[in-house]
Amino acid sequence: MKKIVMMLTALLAISLSACSQSKSNQKENNEMKKTLVAYFSASGTTKDVAQQLAEVAGADLHEIKPEKPYSDADLDWQDKQSRSSVEMQDKNSRPAITDKLQNMQDYDVVYVGFPIWWYTCPTIINTFMEAYDFQGKTVIPFATSGGSSIKKACADLKAAYPNVNWKEGRLLNHASEAELQKWVEGK
Repeated sequence: MKKIVMMLTALLAISLSACSQSKSNQKENNEMKKTLVAYFSASGTTKDVAQQLAEVAGADLHEIKPEKPYSDADLDWQDKQSRSSVEMQDKNSRPAITDKLQNMQDYDVVYVGFPIWWYTCPTIINTFMEAYDFQGKTVIPFATSGGSSIKKACADLKAAYPNVNWKEGRLLNHASEAELQKWVEGK
């Protein structure tokens, strides 16, 4: 009986050690991957989430800045002549961006964040996607929204950039640090 108990104890110890080692290896692999959180934020909401996500993910942070900042009038979605409305009506619109990253090649994982505009991502995100080579990278969209889902934005991005290794995107309105941590660890 003693031998059986000792054998079971040894097997349990080996199993726990292997499980622990597997989690440790996974953590080391994630830590070895260089991660970027790039975001566009018109009102500051997406910026707040991006900063939290970068902290949780141990990632660098990069703001996707329009060359010409958006004014409140530009963002008036009820005005069909506002800058944002005109850009969103034109699928070829590519608002110019500033502060282009010089080291995009260094990143393995890129989170791309934005507010949902007209059920999809703002056209400035297309400018960002077309400014870099994402071959060999994992790209994960995230968004904030007053009431829309991220599903159409993700589908539009996948259709526009089919060669990118997309992972499932997520709406991160009011996400807690624990929720962000769980999401990051699942990627």
